[in-house]
Parts: sequence; C-alpha cells; structure tokens
Amino acid sequence: MSEAADKQPEAEAPRPERRPRVFSGIQPSGTLHLGNYLGAVRNWVDMQETHDCVYCAVDLHAITVRQVRAELRRNTIDLVNLFLASGVDPERSIVFVQSHVPAHAELMWILNTITYMGELRRMTQYKDKTAEAEGESIAVGLFDYPVLMAADILLYRADAVPVGEDQKQHVELTRDVAERFNNAFGKAFVVPEPIIRAGGARVMSLDDPTKKMSKSAGSENSYVAVMDPPDVIRRKIKRAVTDSGAEVRGGPDKPALTNLLDIYGALAGEPVADIERRYEGKGYADFKADLGEVVVAALTPIQARIKELEADKAYTVDVLKTGADRAEAIASRTLAKVRERVGLVPRP
Repeated sequence: MSEAADKQPEAEAPRPERRPRVFSGIQPSGTLHLGNYLGAVRNWVDMQETHDCVYCAVDLHAITVRQVRAELRRNTIDLVNLFLASGVDPERSIVFVQSHVPAHAELMWILNTITYMGELRRMTQYKDKTAEAEGESIAVGLFDYPVLMAADILLYRADAVPVGEDQKQHVELTRDVAERFNNAFGKAFVVPEPIIRAGGARVMSLDDPTKKMSKSAGSENSYVAVMDPPDVIRRKIKRAVTDSGAEVRGGPDKPALTNLLDIYGALAGEPVADIERRYEGKGYADFKADLGEVVVAALTPIQARIKELEADKAYTVDVLKTGADRAEAIASRTLAKVRERVGLVPRP
C-alpha cells in the first residue's frame, strides 16, 4: 500500500461562528448627559465583547428639528468623542456619521413605499411631539422618522438593536417592514430583535422623575452633563428632588429615589438592594452626598479622554472616515440586493 493511500485526509478546520451584529445610534442634538452614557453608550462598550457592533451619530434624525448649522457640526463631533472616550473601540466597532453613508436616505425612500400612514400615526413619540401642533405645521421628516430608523437598522443586517423602552415601538415597526418586504419581493433583510437593558436603561430627570433625562429640558438642574465640573455634579445631585419620607429605598411610590438608586447602582456596579441596606437608618442627605461622589468618579476619566480627543481633532476625523468606508461596504451590498429585488435597473 502506498504512503499516499495510508495518509488520512486532514480534518477541515471549523469556520469561526459569526457573531451577532448590533446597530445603534444617538442623535447629536444638544448637551451630552448622564442619560446618554448610562442609557446607551456604556452598554455599547460592553456589547463589543459579544457582538459585531455598528454605532452611529444619527445626524439626519437630528435635523427633523431645526438645528443651528455650527452647533450641529460641533455636537456631532462631541457625540463621537463621547463614544470613543467611553471605550467604544474603532478597531472593534464601526463608528460613523449617518449622513456620510447616502444609502440610509435611499433605502428610507424605498421603505416608504411599503410603510403605511396608519403605522406611522400610531407611533407614540410622534403623537407626543405633535400633541400641541397644528397639522399643517408638522414636518414630514418628524412623521417619517421611524422609516429612516428602519433603514438605519436594516442596511447593516443587524440581528439586534439595543434601545430604551421608549424606542421599542420603532424596532417593532422595523420588524414589520422587513418582513413585509421579504414576503413581497424576496428575502433581503434580517429581522432584528430589540435588546432592552433592565438596569440604568432609562435615566430620568433629576427634577421630575416622570420625564426622561433630556438636554432639551428647561432647567440645567434636570440633568448631569458629561462635561460638568465635579462641584456642579455634586450640586445637581444634592438638589435632585426626592420623595416624601426619609427612607432610602426604591419602589413605585418613590420614583425619584428609584431613579437615583438606579444611577448609583449602574455606576457603582452594585445591586440596588445592597445600596438600600447600606443606607438603612440614614437620610437622603448622606445618600445624595455619596451618589455625587460616585457620579464624579465615573465621569472624571471620560472627561479627561474627551479633552485629549478635542486636542487631537485629526484622530476623530480619521475614525469617522474609516468608519464610513466600512459602513458603506456593508450598506452598499444590502442596498444592491434591495434594488435588484424591487426591479430597479442597475447603474452601468
């Protein structure tokens, strides 16, 4: 028997399993605050360990509300710097600006042709934002916002979308539109699942715990800005509203304390129940003083890194150029498939 006959074929090496892909974006529409960090960006950093990540500053969404040109540009860079300073690694994740990839707008138009007016009218955020407005003065972009969000997600064949509870309805619409297109024209889209993080996912206003922390709030005391100095952070936490009574505990009857405890637990990495036990027999003043220090400690290294990035503007610009190229490579393949399915003539 020949040596060749004796030799056993080598086993084929197993292919590495593809990691699930996530897409998420934040609007660059104002002062960056603790809610942006805890509600989204910190979770993005953690997801790099388990997912292929595509992260975006969604500037096209931001212009559904009138923006000042210089402020929009500055806010977009500031937002990307927050991503990078918080630990989003542009070597491991795709980081880019939405308007740098024209496929978002083109896919949105195609999806508009299979999205129903009734679906968009039922969007809770649209109803909330237009409750006091006259129909004639409501911008089409505000109405159509969820279709652009669907295009953002579907372009990158995202398996999952990390969102807050308030955005879950938009992901459900994305799923409906993706399935409708796949059924009508042939499969082109992955149907994504929402990922809603329980702890720290929805940071509420410091002066009104029934409202989400927002940079558009009337009072600066309603939020902690990412770049607030330590003394300002301590003062804002000290002035945060509390509930009746003096017991440091959360619950449906204590929305203000629940919000503050969630912030403490998320930043300190501790269960809320352990924090509640630590403050048994103590008042709100002790708790809020310690919470102020926890927030300062969490934001100090992020602030330092942001200042470094601001001093080296070329680095962020390079990250965005590389990120747009990588994003476009994925988006163009998806869009080409969609165009073929619909029947559009390929460009010669």
